[in-house]
Amino acid sequence: MAPDDRAGTTPDGPAAAPADDTIQGRIDNALGRRVALRHRIGEREGRPLYTDAVGPLSDGGAGTVVVDTRTGPVRVDRAAVVAVRVVPQAPARRASWSAVSRLENLCADAWPAVVEEPLGGWRLRAAGGFTGRANSALAVGDPGLPIPAALDRVLRFAAAHGLVPRLQTPMGSPWSEAARREGWVLDGGHQAGPEVAVLVADLTELAALSSTPIELTPRPTDDWWAVTGAPESEAERHVLTAAARPGFAVARAADGTPTGAVRAAVVEDHLHLSRLATRPDVRRQGVGTALTAAAAAWGREQGARWAVLQVNLQNQGARAFYARLGCREHHRYHYLGPGGGGG
Repeated sequence: MAPDDRAGTTPDGPAAAPADDTIQGRIDNALGRRVALRHRIGEREGRPLYTDAVGPLSDGGAGTVVVDTRTGPVRVDRAAVVAVRVVPQAPARRASWSAVSRLENLCADAWPAVVEEPLGGWRLRAAGGFTGRANSALAVGDPGLPIPAALDRVLRFAAAHGLVPRLQTPMGSPWSEAARREGWVLDGGHQAGPEVAVLVADLTELAALSSTPIELTPRPTDDWWAVTGAPESEAERHVLTAAARPGFAVARAADGTPTGAVRAAVVEDHLHLSRLATRPDVRRQGVGTALTAAAAAWGREQGARWAVLQVNLQNQGARAFYARLGCREHHRYHYLGPGGGGG
């Protein structure tokens, strides 16, 4: 995913002291940020009892706020809050291979190939050459065959569909190491770059970055195609539109002229983001940030909690943009091909 707008910003560092330094003023100043919120939960022997909730803070309406904790949302009466402070993001923890496998499969569901064949836990995919993700074998889990036999199936599937044989597999994973032992190597011929970072973010935090109203539609409009580029093949159109719950957003100037676009797709509790683009003459004006925030708000309405997107490691501009939005790296994957000139 390669955005053209690199002007996104996020609030960094401690919150500035609000003009209203009461507890309610501090709550208002912390909305949309990650907080530690202490509140009363009752009494014992005439003494108040307190507990803490940590996570992104949002307004719950009717005199309440909501803290989106790791275990679920916690709704708190504003009158019960005794302290609130902005806290940094939780330190990153290395994801388990089962978590990596689940996220890779969610991304594959959000980016559906035209042809897909299961190979145990692996997925053989073809889409007329449109993107490596839709034209490679996703190698996560047990292929149900010895690795040499599984890799031979990958070769035969690629040949049957006129593709360069390619394996998409998490870097450092048991599946990557197994393929490397069979002579598969980094696919230097992959046009966009063979190594990719998978980023995640909290949708509540992304949605709070902008309040610009942007509607998402279930199908791409002519204006969406005008910004992102008309599809060059029916396979490309399929990949972009065939997800179970897609959304397409177009940002507009005051005169209604389209200025940017993004694609989103909800899969289980994740919102997959892709195809973020802005018109060259409006770059560095926050259009990409507004589109990302609008997609995040839409994803929340659809029941998702987390954003996920994929950025080539060579795309330093995109990586910096998403870092400013608060996205963090979950894991990386790479493309491998057979050695000896076959990949």
